Amino acid sequence: MTFRAAPSHEPPAGFDAPWHGQVFALAVAMNEAGHFTWSEWTHLFGETLNTTRGHHALDGSEDYYIAWITTLERLMIEKQIVPPQMLNEMKTRWTEAFLRTPHGKPVTPDMSDGLET
Repeated sequence: MTFRAAPSHEPPAGFDAPWHGQVFALAVAMNEAGHFTWSEWTHLFGETLNTTRGHHALDGSEDYYIAWITTLERLMIEKQIVPPQMLNEMKTRWTEAFLRTPHGKPVTPDMSDGLET
């Protein structure tokens, strides 16, 4: 006699953090816009995961999305979509904005000098 688990009526799990879904959607949108092929993505993502595994064990949660964004940044630089200096500056601005923003409030980096153009 074979027993099967009762079907779950719970919805499938979503992203653990909003930025996980955002970086996932950004990569998909950039692929759909033709900035890179999905085979390019999977190849570089695999390389990133292997490199990360060389430094520490992966648990499949936050580290997966850190690898995802690392791969996306690498592709943006290699494909010359974003100059490396601009990417670094934006990361700095977002980090500073995050650290100064009270919990629950929208995080907005200072763009008063026109960097986004």
